[in-house]
Amino acid sequence: MTGLSRQAMNGFRLVEDGLMGIVSHPKVGIGQRALILNTPAGNILWDCISLIDEATVDIIRAMGGLAAIAISHPHYYATMADWSRAFGDCPVFLHADEKQWIIHPAPGIRLWTGETMEIAPGATLIRCGGHFAGGTVMHWAAGGGGRGALLAGDIVMVIPDRTHVSFMRSYPNLIPLSARAVQRIGAALEPYDFEVIYGPFFGRDILSGGKDAVRRSVVRYVEAVTGDGSAERE
Repeated sequence: MTGLSRQAMNGFRLVEDGLMGIVSHPKVGIGQRALILNTPAGNILWDCISLIDEATVDIIRAMGGLAAIAISHPHYYATMADWSRAFGDCPVFLHADEKQWIIHPAPGIRLWTGETMEIAPGATLIRCGGHFAGGTVMHWAAGGGGRGALLAGDIVMVIPDRTHVSFMRSYPNLIPLSARAVQRIGAALEPYDFEVIYGPFFGRDILSGGKDAVRRSVVRYVEAVTGDGSAERE
């Protein structure tokens, strides 16, 4: 386990039936959460948090363990090898475009290619790119009470008002994406139905109208970065 266990602990919160959130207290790093998705093929951990300790492993084993781990982009790779090892070297699905960012190889790492990959019934990884070339979200067909949910990390970032999303190349450096890159993200998500978008932080979710929010946000973003700046500010 990690030295963080002497400074912090993980808390669990039910997000919706079949989806559990985990976050570290006090906040570690940016304070992101991980999500555990229950599927017919077993539990999937979506994105990693840095802290993994014996209590966390015991709780997840009591929930049925982990069948797989899927990570949106390299900023969340952190302790992924430790998470995999704690659950029998369970597979960790990473897009092959991010192979260069793997610092700690693990037997469970599975590099996938292409644009989509179903890793369990109703759980599909979608390469959106943007933030990273292999930036990935996960579509959960049964989520949102059967209306569909998107586990988006910060590839598709829910903004504080929770009516729109946005997109960035680099959040720390405030470097935006091009209009073309954002249009590509919108096109990648268009085939999928989802009412709900779960972001990387508790309290930053869109609980209804998620797909329409993405469509509106893509249009708004493209107009903002391609216009002359004279449009009314929002």
